[in-house]
Amino acid sequence: MAVVQKIPTNCKELDKILDGGFSLGELGLIYGEAETAKTTLALQCAVNCAGMGYKTLFIDCDGTFSTRRLSQIAYGNFGKIAELIILARPTDFKEQMFVVDNLTNYLTKGFGLVVIDTITSLYRVEIAEKPEKRFQLNRELNRQMAWLAQIARTQKIAVLVTSQVRSVFDEVLVNIEPVATRVLKFWADIIIAMKPTENPRIIKATVEKKQKMVQPVSCNLKIDETGLQEYPIR
Repeated sequence: MAVVQKIPTNCKELDKILDGGFSLGELGLIYGEAETAKTTLALQCAVNCAGMGYKTLFIDCDGTFSTRRLSQIAYGNFGKIAELIILARPTDFKEQMFVVDNLTNYLTKGFGLVVIDTITSLYRVEIAEKPEKRFQLNRELNRQMAWLAQIARTQKIAVLVTSQVRSVFDEVLVNIEPVATRVLKFWADIIIAMKPTENPRIIKATVEKKQKMVQPVSCNLKIDETGLQEYPIR
């Protein structure tokens, strides 16, 4: 098993911006609209983590985890890779809370990554059903993010969360931000915005936050059958 400090994305330019990939000990946030390859990027990181001999706990809050997509990204190494990816599927926000609270019981020796995809989906369902509890639910989401940040630091693993977006209107533009923006962005050490382009197979990835970053840096990524690849900006 190789000693690892970073989990690469396998997208050359994005890894360059991230100084090699997602760092162990940090919490990363990947957000964007539907069909912007957030899950694909997270799966790609899980495959790369497995390729280095480390396990991933993939918490699928959307119920959309695809073994077919995993096999495409893992190429001919699917059997070995699949053995190192542990899947959890909470069905409501209370179950999500239970899984997050008990992470230290699941993370035995050999884990390098935790993915939560999508951390805000069950939260949104709960708010829709119980709007009067918005304050308590926001507080619970904040607590979960704080615990995930602590888990990343103390367990020396990378934690990645994905998030849906909402439209934010100002006087001139319509901006896209993750649901529960302030909570997610406050705790995240790394933030990547995934945005569509005119070409549905090309995604613009913007690293908005990372250690020592002065201003956001973007690159283009191409979606294909094997995952996400670098696509030079022309």
